[in-house]
Amino acid sequence: MPHIPFIEIQFPIARLSAESYKERKANLGQTLTGLGKWWGRKPLILVRASLLGLLMPASEDSEKDREIFYKILTMDEDGLWRRKNKTMSAADIAQKLEPREYDGLIEHKGGTASWVRGVAKADKERLERIAFARLPYEDKLAYCCRPEEIEGPSPEAWKDINTHLGTSAHSLPELFEQLSQKAFGHTARVGDCFCGGGSVPFEAARLGLEAYGSDLNPVAVLLTWGAINLIGGGREVQEEVRRAQEAVWQKVDEQITAWGIEHDGRGNRADAYLYCVEAKCPATGLWVPLAPSWVISEKYRVVAVLRRNDARQGYDIDIITGASDEQMRRAKQGTIKDSEMIDPEDPSRRYSIASLRGDRRGPNGETIYGLRLWENEDLVPRPDDIFQERLYCVRWVTPQGERVYKAVTEEDLARERKVLELLRERFAEWQEKGYIPSKKITPGYNTEQPIRERGWTYWHHLFNPRQLLVHGILSNSINDLHYDKIFLSTYLLFFLGSLANRDSRLVVWVSSYGVDATSQVFSNQALNTNYNYGCRGFDAYLSIMNLKFKERISCKQFIYPLDARDVSYTADLWITDPPYADAVNYHELADFFLAWYEKHLPRLFPDWYADSRAALAVRGADQDFKKSMVEIYANLARHMPDDGLQLVMFTHQDAGVWADLGMILWAAGLQVSAAWTIGTETSSGLKEGNYVQGTVCLVLRKRLTDRRVWLDELYPAVDDEVRHQLDSMQAIDDTLQPQFGDTDYQLAAYAAALRVLTGYASIEDMDIRYELFRARTKNEVSEFEKIIDRAVSIATNYRIPHGLLSYTWRNLEPIERLYLSGLELERHGEARQGAYQELARGFGVAEYKFMLAETEANHARFRTPSELKRLYLSASQNSNDKGTGAFAASLLRHLLFAIHEAIRTENPREGLNYLKAERLDYWSRREDLINLLDYLAAARNLSALTYWRKDAESAGLLAGLIRNDYVGSR
Repeated sequence: MPHIPFIEIQFPIARLSAESYKERKANLGQTLTGLGKWWGRKPLILVRASLLGLLMPASEDSEKDREIFYKILTMDEDGLWRRKNKTMSAADIAQKLEPREYDGLIEHKGGTASWVRGVAKADKERLERIAFARLPYEDKLAYCCRPEEIEGPSPEAWKDINTHLGTSAHSLPELFEQLSQKAFGHTARVGDCFCGGGSVPFEAARLGLEAYGSDLNPVAVLLTWGAINLIGGGREVQEEVRRAQEAVWQKVDEQITAWGIEHDGRGNRADAYLYCVEAKCPATGLWVPLAPSWVISEKYRVVAVLRRNDARQGYDIDIITGASDEQMRRAKQGTIKDSEMIDPEDPSRRYSIASLRGDRRGPNGETIYGLRLWENEDLVPRPDDIFQERLYCVRWVTPQGERVYKAVTEEDLARERKVLELLRERFAEWQEKGYIPSKKITPGYNTEQPIRERGWTYWHHLFNPRQLLVHGILSNSINDLHYDKIFLSTYLLFFLGSLANRDSRLVVWVSSYGVDATSQVFSNQALNTNYNYGCRGFDAYLSIMNLKFKERISCKQFIYPLDARDVSYTADLWITDPPYADAVNYHELADFFLAWYEKHLPRLFPDWYADSRAALAVRGADQDFKKSMVEIYANLARHMPDDGLQLVMFTHQDAGVWADLGMILWAAGLQVSAAWTIGTETSSGLKEGNYVQGTVCLVLRKRLTDRRVWLDELYPAVDDEVRHQLDSMQAIDDTLQPQFGDTDYQLAAYAAALRVLTGYASIEDMDIRYELFRARTKNEVSEFEKIIDRAVSIATNYRIPHGLLSYTWRNLEPIERLYLSGLELERHGEARQGAYQELARGFGVAEYKFMLAETEANHARFRTPSELKRLYLSASQNSNDKGTGAFAASLLRHLLFAIHEAIRTENPREGLNYLKAERLDYWSRREDLINLLDYLAAARNLSALTYWRKDAESAGLLAGLIRNDYVGSR
């Protein structure tokens, strides 16, 4: 009997999304982030769940399968209690219990609940367990550690797991070994040819499976190697690394102290330096220090104040601690805003940075940037450069541990000059030996930014002399200690990379309350230059590397830098997160780290290459990209058994991308068997635009048939498959804790369409590769995209918002359905503009944005009746009608205005009078009106729709009037 995995039938999305989000929110507390920066690491819980879903067989009892799945991942009630590592307060417990349940055990004094004196520990635990069980799943996680942080299920849970699966395991590695044997007859081999930060190989190795990881970029491969061999190295490795780190630390500290570059001779040592860029003001000719804010510390009210000094043709910078409210206000204004210098003498005078740089238009309209390009030997700006740089504040730590911010003295400047002198003495030798970077920046999408904005052309230009000197001493000391164990030198190399990310000219000084520290270079996916930045003192380096060592991992592994097209190892399970469409330019950003690693890697890993192989990087979305992707996935299909499985993870919401990806996988000889979306991304204030916050997991098999299908056969097959998919999802959904949201059903339609499409070798006489690679005219839609759009349309119309009757739904126009479905999104907390875009596509509505009250990427919602007022009540209101006409003529639009009228006049009968006057079909559509009003009125009880409360109450009153109107006045 063929292996039908759990993940092809169901995948518990809601709990898994909550767990993934919790792991993401841990930031540096995540297991692998301590090794260093990588972009888009997949949560380990998602990888673990995916591996389990691929290996665990599906039975005829879907509900029991899901129960066992939860038990194995400790996502069931017993598992959550085992993971619980924080105690609920008496107040939190009292909120979830009835007074009779805690009578005599919890008392209320002064409005606060607390334990009665002398309550037994057993009674506290009993009440806590009851209260904990009543929490929503997401709230429970606030009291729990992550699944990876405990050993696994309880002995009682193992009995249930083994009985259902026919296994005899007592640990996760034992279980995964036995499931592997049942599925493939041997320990499963897990491969990832885009291993990135190493989540897939690491988790596979930790679960006892054979781990194969490769990536074109050696920085990614190094991170993956470190994940398995350092984080998975066990206590012995941990102790050796600790001793090596202490030896390096002591050696460097002694040298810095001997040089006297961080001590003031009075017992104080600097732990932070603040620098800023200066540029000459066109109006005054004075050199103006640039910073978006001169607040240094919110908590201690420390600010920098500019004081004009004509003798130096610029400004002195005073540091004030305990600043007044007015000084704080003025400091927050800064001297640069929106890429414009603000003249301190007259803030109304502003000058664009582009004009200061001397940017201009070339003969063909191209931009010519005006900055001098730095040469390799440049460590600081030359005297005639447009942008200068200066130290403006030092934070000192006294012998008593007090932190004190001070203005820069002549002694500080002398130490800066000494740092530059020491660096210049060693610069050529250190570059040759790789202690500091010597690599030139290759211009690209991201790497052009520091070149055009600062003139920096080598990677070491992104670091000031103090940073280069201290980083170089560290690198030199690592080399001098001659470690004979590769993991020791590799660990210290990781530290150097983490240090570069935390101590560079590109880091922001964060003055927020209680922070007062440098951030990191890659707080987003760019190389952003700053007008002011922070530099760490050596003592502040200690907090940078947070490496959590786990259990000893012992498994067969293959970790190697390799182009995915050249993969020659075979895997039973391929789990990949390929670059696609709007992908991150890993090959450019990773060069930031590779510049520090490139001369060390050949010594540590002689068989590896040490360059980014940028020319081979898979990027973009053009024909070359598609060809590369087909080659890669065709190669993976060749290197998997006929009963093997692939899981492709990616994030995108465009139907065209789905169509292209489907054709790529199809052309590679793969067939889609399921798709799920998991919420994995945390929101960030640094992100702008419509960012998707979920990861799509596409399950694939080899296509083993040469069947051909005709279009007139294909469309009905897709229609049937979409409906079957949606029905099966509804059948297995948990009504108390729904696993699938509105967008999940749309995604399921994509998957169902692709499942049918990719099951055939050809459609009529169409050549898949030709259709994939041929150039299309503007707005031309491929036949494959039409099929996918049709599937989405079926799914969108198939899902009726809860509370609406099917006959009412059938009577509505597409734009009315869109509005109501949008409200359903809001009920479920979905606020991505992309979700509304998907709904509009599904309903065939070309223009819908006029209905939006908010258009911010992750805060979108439709207007309420009170916000719509008279807008779009008639098509004539908009001469450039882009869909407003259909909305204006609809029953729903008139109903929404009737609700507004009832509120405006404070008389619901005015709303009824409006409907009867404007709608000639009032009586024939009366039941529809009542059903719609009841649906809208239900919003008054939903915490997610507080902005609907007044409108919802009015809808309820209006519904009552219409019911009574039927009885008394027809």
